[in-house]
Amino acid sequence: MPKLWTATIETHRHDVREAILDATMALVAEHGPLAVTMSQIADTTGIGRATLYKYFADVEAILLAWHDRQVAHHLAHLRGMQNQPGDAGARLRAVLEAFAQIRHEHHDPDLAALVHRGEHIGHAHLQLTTLLSELLTEAAAAGLVRGDVPPHELATYCLHAVAAAASLPSRAAVSRLVDVTLMGLLAPSPKSKPASRHRRSRKP
Repeated sequence: MPKLWTATIETHRHDVREAILDATMALVAEHGPLAVTMSQIADTTGIGRATLYKYFADVEAILLAWHDRQVAHHLAHLRGMQNQPGDAGARLRAVLEAFAQIRHEHHDPDLAALVHRGEHIGHAHLQLTTLLSELLTEAAAAGLVRGDVPPHELATYCLHAVAAAASLPSRAAVSRLVDVTLMGLLAPSPKSKPASRHRRSRKP
């Protein structure tokens, strides 16, 4: 098969797949993820059901593919922010702010229950943890965040902390959450010492 013809076929398949994903999410926005059917998707995209089933086995498979596409776009965006020139602390704040706003703006409990599972989520979480760990390593080397905790652990803390953005009422509240999260990354003051669990009793 000629190379140009192969490329044309692949382009067509890609375009059909993208159309299916976009049409499905438009229906999800209108009816909710649990109410969308393959027949509705076929009608909206203008392709036959038989053709639709050649691309995806069911609605859940389409939703997972859409979510994979979204995750890839978000990771590329965050990776671009990480690789910008400048202060590591400023880039760390920018990445956390962007991730928190993503969680805030793209939160649908029913949809999340369908797509936030499986190996693809674990892989995305690993990539995000690695991205933050690299930034935190830079920031720690510059003395901007605490160095007494491994970067991987700090990255896990950050991800769990900003995940709360999904339930916050406004972008301003999300920004405050990021501020609080960043405060937890600061090195403890040399003068401050943790309180002893066992204090000696003073004799009268």
